[in-house]
Amino acid sequence: MRLSSMSIPEVVKEIITRNRSIYDCMKMDLINYTALAVKLQPEIEKILGNSVNLNTVVVAIKRFADSFEIKNEVKEESVLKNARLALTDGIMDVKFSIKDSNQMDPMAILDKFSKVTSNYEFFRLSDSFRFLTEDMEDIRQIFNSVSTRDDMFSTGLAKIRISIPGGQNQTDVVSYVAEVLHANGIELVNAFFSQDNIIIILNERDSSRAYDILHSDIMRT
Repeated sequence: MRLSSMSIPEVVKEIITRNRSIYDCMKMDLINYTALAVKLQPEIEKILGNSVNLNTVVVAIKRFADSFEIKNEVKEESVLKNARLALTDGIMDVKFSIKDSNQMDPMAILDKFSKVTSNYEFFRLSDSFRFLTEDMEDIRQIFNSVSTRDDMFSTGLAKIRISIPGGQNQTDVVSYVAEVLHANGIELVNAFFSQDNIIIILNERDSSRAYDILHSDIMRT
């Protein structure tokens, strides 16, 4: 997830995309934009780290809702056109809060990682650090050496890395992918943005079918 560099419309899109009930109600035009803006405002301010005007949030929500009509008109060409996919099973999501991170050295952790595996992602969020890595005992030991929290590890996951050609809006891609997978009974667990890629996290049991669905979508474009 990008943070300080994100605009209010981008944050609004991301929050709504992650909340399937709000997303579906918006597509069916069942949402009161002002009421939704009031609900989302605190989360937006937390992500951006500063106060935001309620009317600005309302406008962002309205524009996102309007985009559904535009997408329906241009649906012949998938937003995944020319994208590349890479699936990795057996992924573990490791989360450290900012408070936890004060007791550890992230660079030291990354250095230890490099001696075990090169297959990992590292994200700095507004309230936490996240590591997406292979579920290996050596890696568990690295984290257990700095924290004993029971909820530190989320397992049974898989990741699909989506490499998008330059100029494509990453938030639009996540929105589209979430919609396509939801239509096939698959829900995202999470999604993260890096400079060149989008990482979507799913339950491992859904990963192969999700990959096939997205790959078929790319091939038809």
